[in-house]
Amino acid sequence: MRNHAETETRRGYFGEYGGAFVDGSIGSRLKELDQAFLDALEDPSFQQELTDLLRRYVGRPSALTFCANLSSRLGRGARLYLKREDLNHTGAHKINNALGQGLLARRMGKKEIIAETGAGMHGTACATVAALLGLECTVFMGSQDVQRQAANVARMKALGARVVSVSQGDGTLKEAVDAALHEYASNPQAFYLLGSVVGPHPYPTMVRHFQSVIGHEAREQFLKEEGRLPHYAVACVGGGSNAMGLFSAFTDDLDVKLIAVEPAGKGLDSGLHAASLMRGEPAIIHGFKTYVITDPNGNPGRVHSISSGLDYPGVGPELAHLKDMGRISCEGVTDQEALDGFLALSRHEGIIPALESAHAVAFAMKLLPTLSDGTTVLVNLSGRGDKDLNTVMRELEL
Repeated sequence: MRNHAETETRRGYFGEYGGAFVDGSIGSRLKELDQAFLDALEDPSFQQELTDLLRRYVGRPSALTFCANLSSRLGRGARLYLKREDLNHTGAHKINNALGQGLLARRMGKKEIIAETGAGMHGTACATVAALLGLECTVFMGSQDVQRQAANVARMKALGARVVSVSQGDGTLKEAVDAALHEYASNPQAFYLLGSVVGPHPYPTMVRHFQSVIGHEAREQFLKEEGRLPHYAVACVGGGSNAMGLFSAFTDDLDVKLIAVEPAGKGLDSGLHAASLMRGEPAIIHGFKTYVITDPNGNPGRVHSISSGLDYPGVGPELAHLKDMGRISCEGVTDQEALDGFLALSRHEGIIPALESAHAVAFAMKLLPTLSDGTTVLVNLSGRGDKDLNTVMRELEL
């Protein structure tokens, strides 16, 4: 495996972004977590147990799928591939990180994990891991997302987790993170299993590490399939864990264009979007510095996306740094375009994507007609769309 710490300019920072802007009590716990993470990386038994679980329990490696129908309909000889994280146990990439951190929590002697969730896939993954490892689990979820993602709420409860609906503010992912962090601060015996490459150090580094299995596999699979690396690697970005999971394997390969697809919502000029990289500004949110969509007072502002997993006003600090370096390009996809991508993949390839993933698919659909014969596009299909069927049916009146 390659070492993907190149973008860390100093421990916990990616250029000017990252850090741990927290008070002393949480700061000391984060230092303990960082040391436990570093120790686990040096322990072959930890690495072996994680590898075995990813293979035998999650079902890795996930497939690399060539989309022959969409490639034929949209391209001029360009070829579209999907990295199929939707085929993982629990239906998304979130299980990779949840297993890694769950094993770390057990290693640290913790009996309870706390988590936040938007679309419910991270919450489901955490509830699954807690059941597997014999841990208690509390998941905080915005009240709006509880309504939009009732199926995942039911799954979490069936797995034994306690789901706490958070009604403050807009009742979405930001408020769920606020509540989870508050609970973490008041419960020193709990382990906060954060779901994306956000938050104070060491979470962005730790989550990227546990998700880098996506990129490792995709790189090897693509070389075997095509005899070369992809020309484009595309992923949707909310916080950014699935994107960094994919991009981490290609950051040194300058011939591979990395495309971060953000939720443009009702339009980038409408004010109803969650495109932090494209329309945010450097600020501090949830204990770290990154690009943040802010209100006139400089506080995290309101955001919107049809996808519960993308409506976060910040983004992972490593992605912010990669943007400043010019290593990633940022594109926006609207709610309607994401719905179109959802239907296109479902009806032409027989694959129902999560609305998050449909943003990346929709951008690939716009990209393919512009590419020459032989060009290849790799999209990370971060999750399956069962959870979004009610939203899609309602929005499209199907």
